[in-house]
Amino acid sequence: MEILYWLIILFLLFLAFLGFIFPLLPGALFLVAAFLCYGLFFTFEPLNASFWLVVAFSVLLLFLADYLANALGVKKFGGSKAAILGSTAGLLLGPFIIPFAGIVIGPFLGAVIAEVAISKKPWEEALKVGAGSAVSLIGSVLFKSLVLLALIVYFLALVL
Repeated sequence: MEILYWLIILFLLFLAFLGFIFPLLPGALFLVAAFLCYGLFFTFEPLNASFWLVVAFSVLLLFLADYLANALGVKKFGGSKAAILGSTAGLLLGPFIIPFAGIVIGPFLGAVIAEVAISKKPWEEALKVGAGSAVSLIGSVLFKSLVLLALIVYFLALVL
């Protein structure tokens, strides 16, 4: 039974990583579910209050990372509020329209289309804003992956 429990926990951790590729999947929630499953299947004893405080803070960071990185990247490259909204829409829809590559192409296209169609900016400027959105998104994914890995290492250090 112990092997089955660990397989469930590992599957939830895998889904957490998928959540960073497909933003509509709640990656952070799968991560918390893995920790809760460990407690239910084995014991909550090693998962003390400081562990849950670190997890809560990290989950908040994970939820905010995409939006904040996107907004800052678009603004840094001269984008408008419309570009931020377009990029966010592209972030949510892109991975479903263009699997895997859509995570970068979606926000890029969303920002470019919003800048040209709504803000009436020239293509050259809109492409620059789109590139800023894509670069910030890649940074966000790397950041979230590091936070996720750090939480998994912390969890394993406590339970193994």
